Order: sequence, then C-alpha cells, then structure tokens
Amino acid sequence: MPGIDESLLEAMRLPGARGASVVDWISGLALGAVGDAPGGDAEATAAETAELARLATESGVVALTGGDDDTGETTGDGPSGPSGKEPPVQDLIITNADSYHLLRFVTTTFDSTVFVHLWLDRGEGNLALARIRLAEMADRLVLG
Repeated sequence: MPGIDESLLEAMRLPGARGASVVDWISGLALGAVGDAPGGDAEATAAETAELARLATESGVVALTGGDDDTGETTGDGPSGPSGKEPPVQDLIITNADSYHLLRFVTTTFDSTVFVHLWLDRGEGNLALARIRLAEMADRLVLG
C-alpha cells in the first residue's frame, strides 16, 4: 500500500496534473505536496482548501447521507468496512476558467480528516478520469 509520497507521485502522472497535496482539513496543514500550487504557495493552498473541506463536511445540507432510519444507521452507502471511518463527503470539484481543483476525502481507521487535493489543467486534464483515479488512490493511501 502506498504512502503519501508515492500517492502524490501517482496523482502527478495524471494528464494535466499541475500539483497535488495531502491535507489535514482540521489543522489546514499539508502532510505532503508535489508539483506546483496555485499562487506558488503550497501551505497557503493547503490552508485555503482545508477551509473549503471543513465547510463542506460540517454543512448539514451538503454532508447529508442517504438518510437515517429508526436504528440510527444510514440508508445510503454506509462506511467502507468495519474498520473504516467514512467521511461525510466523498469529493469536491471546483472549476475555474483554466483549471479544476479536485478534493478527495480519504477514509481512515481513525477520524477521517484528510483529503487529497489535485490541481488539474482544464485543457489537458480529464476530470472524469482524475476523479476515478484519485478515488482509487485515496482508497489505497496509507497514513502513518
């Protein structure tokens, strides 16, 4: 199973990848970064994307699951397994004139407060492919 550095290098092999990072959305710190960052500052980018992630995951509307039944269990997809802690949001996609920002939340055995941020060139990248590959990568990511 790949660690942070290997996962980030894998993300950078995606067509159109400009930069990638693994970020803790509670602290806003980059746990690892590779490539370029918007504005040239990876730490500032990590802090700003962490704020977006916090807003999405703490939102009562955006972070809704399939709904609760009388047992308190969700009727949606549910956790990824008995040892996994599923984040309330799978991913965020932000588009602008020349790029995409894809934030994929990582399921962990502890509180899921980590996401992978991929900065993708809009003209060269394939958003659908990047989303699929980033999900696969996040599922294999080993933190520790």
